[in-house]
Amino acid sequence: MDEQTKHFNLINIYHDLHELAEISGEEYQTTRYLTNHLQQLGLHVHHFKTTTGLYVEVGHGKRIIALRADIDAVDQQVNGEWKANHSCGHDAHMTIALGVISNLLNRQSTLPEDHTYRFIFQPAEETGLGAMSLCKEGVIDDVSMLFGMHLRPIQELSSGQYSPAIQHGASRFMTGTITGDDAHGARPHLNVNSIQVGMDFVAKLNAMSLDPMATYSAKMTAFHAGGKSPNIIPGNAHFSLDLRADENDTMELLTANIMNIKDTLRSYYGVEIELTIGDDTPGAVIDEVAEAILSKAIVECVGEQNLKPRLHTPGSDDFHNYTIYHPALKATMLGIGCNLEPGLHHPAMHFDLDQLRAAVRILSHAMQIST
Repeated sequence: MDEQTKHFNLINIYHDLHELAEISGEEYQTTRYLTNHLQQLGLHVHHFKTTTGLYVEVGHGKRIIALRADIDAVDQQVNGEWKANHSCGHDAHMTIALGVISNLLNRQSTLPEDHTYRFIFQPAEETGLGAMSLCKEGVIDDVSMLFGMHLRPIQELSSGQYSPAIQHGASRFMTGTITGDDAHGARPHLNVNSIQVGMDFVAKLNAMSLDPMATYSAKMTAFHAGGKSPNIIPGNAHFSLDLRADENDTMELLTANIMNIKDTLRSYYGVEIELTIGDDTPGAVIDEVAEAILSKAIVECVGEQNLKPRLHTPGSDDFHNYTIYHPALKATMLGIGCNLEPGLHHPAMHFDLDQLRAAVRILSHAMQIST
């Protein structure tokens, strides 16, 4: 099969997966598609016990090198319609992983005999819950080195440029409730207005002062109080917080400050305020050995001129939960430059599909030269 035919098939697979977009935890059709494709390649498919997704292996050695591809889409409005949409590039990640599998199967006779190559198709990255669910199933307990990947916006990498590591920040989402009593609009002295409590919460978030050398942010991203009657002062409210930090230690300090804000306002107003941590994604812990291997693969596959330094981004990825759960794991993520515009999670996100082949070559080579 010539390169043009291989490229055509890779693009077909990408379009198939793009059309199968499903939100986190509901990737049933996607899992079936992957299962069918991998079984046609003659591979034994391992399904997870508690969630969607799967993994397969090539080789039978004791040293396990793994590649993770996320499989979920985001729920967003596209041309006026709410739908699952692959605007984060996970359809491309799955396509690249399938390409790497095909490459290694075609080269089985030349692969190191002491290696097994494990390919993990992970659900629910967008909720921050997928990686930890697979950790609990033991999918990385015996893995020595783990590679991931992510398409990068054009502001970070141009088409054909690659980075051997992505320094994601930590993200944490919190939900809160304010519990009190309603009162008549003519009698504001009889209750505490939950909207006022929320306004004070935002003011104190904005007034926080951590180490100026640290990079962080905390925003209230939702606030719901009151109903259809404008003459009722609402005593109850629900709200959401979005926390970001470059370093995991900064995230813990930021969280402690927010808990202090909650306690201060609860005492001042005499109302119940509760905060619950939901999706929680740590900052990247990048292994220098894995990063060096990926750098070598980039240079040998696409040239030194296309090797770019480690990327720093305020975004997050639950890939890094694997290294928090398993500190001995050597891990890094490939940053893929593909002229991605207008940006990740934009409903009209698009990118240079020609870079799928190059990413396949780089990751195939990196896995084979991992020691």
